Amino acid sequence: MPARQIASWVLGIIVFCAAESSAQNVPPNRPVVIAASTALDGRGHVLHDLHITIDGPRIVNVAPSSAQPVDYDLRGLTVLPGWIDAHAHITWSFGKDGKNAGMDGTTQADAYQSAANAWVTLMAGFTTIQSPGSPTDIPLRDAISKGILPGPRILTAVEPLIGRGPETGTPDEIRAFIRKQKLAGADVIKIFASKSIRQGGGLTLSQEQLNAACDEAKKQGLRTLVHAYKDAVPAASLAGCTEIEHGTLATDDDLKLMAEKGTYFDPQCGLVIENYMLNKDRFLGTPGYTEEGFAAMEKILPLDHEIVQHAARTPGLKVVFGTDALAGSHGRNAEEFIDRVHDCGVDPMTAMVSANSLGAEALGMADQIGSIAPGMQADIIALDGDPLQDITAVRQVVFVMKGGVLFKNIAPKSKASPRGNAAKTSNP
Repeated sequence: MPARQIASWVLGIIVFCAAESSAQNVPPNRPVVIAASTALDGRGHVLHDLHITIDGPRIVNVAPSSAQPVDYDLRGLTVLPGWIDAHAHITWSFGKDGKNAGMDGTTQADAYQSAANAWVTLMAGFTTIQSPGSPTDIPLRDAISKGILPGPRILTAVEPLIGRGPETGTPDEIRAFIRKQKLAGADVIKIFASKSIRQGGGLTLSQEQLNAACDEAKKQGLRTLVHAYKDAVPAASLAGCTEIEHGTLATDDDLKLMAEKGTYFDPQCGLVIENYMLNKDRFLGTPGYTEEGFAAMEKILPLDHEIVQHAARTPGLKVVFGTDALAGSHGRNAEEFIDRVHDCGVDPMTAMVSANSLGAEALGMADQIGSIAPGMQADIIALDGDPLQDITAVRQVVFVMKGGVLFKNIAPKSKASPRGNAAKTSNP
């Protein structure tokens, strides 16, 4: 079945899935005020004792606390912008047999599961994700954008450009492929310039092919995400590609080149491989997953730690937050923060900024999301704890608002506040 027909059919299923669910909250028809005693602004600053005023989907004022009425009292919590995951696969799920079903499912059950993946990701505090690589991402993206389903804002590719050496095509053929993705509704172009790390991560596109792909994407106003290991890392930087994913086995010189070229870097410290190991029986025997591949991943995990450590020490390198979340890890995206801080020595504030303003910049959305400031989308979350003191606080998301719409507001377990944090003090 052609990808466009699959996408249309899955959209119909998603709409059917949503039809019997309760109606999604809508933004109130008047400004609302959030009170916060501690807020991270998403740009590396800590703010204290403030009121955040929201009108419709946007923040209209951030000011010191005053005597004005408060709608949501988040004092005693840590308030920050909704997180951005620069690399997830939101439609990737396990099938009815419990085994890996990939991300191209076309059944009603697959659509339900994709909607569930979106919901748990939003509830975990991720209000925007980049999910590159499947035509079935498109209808889910559109359903969420239209308010049919609750979920994070999704930016996605349609079909990835998969490097197969000369068989991938001439530069002109590659340019035509990029234009095709633009017409199909892609937000970004995904490029596989390396084999899987389970297969050694070897280069699969020539410099000329990469140059053509990333240059044509720029001409079409699209960003490029490049799956790259080893030699593909400097090749993608030299081609002017926007963002490099993974980067394991890159050298310090490769990291310096990325910094010089202004290339965004999205390495993974642990969650993706840890998830594979946790769910080994569910992946093993499905396409691309062998005992040899799992043995390779076990050896790669320390190298993943090493590349993140080296990246954090490279001056000027723009390291964003991406998890590569797939079946088994949806809703657990924040575990990557803990891996980065505990296993890779990343500063907690740096980790937060990587998923806020820097992540927004990488998506070309720095003027819309990733910061708590007037004019920005009201994507606001609150944690029952302080991630700068204890990074495991990222597991305690008790408040989620996206675009001014409230999706989560639960009583925190902490007894830090005498006011009963996250209290709704008036009806919006």
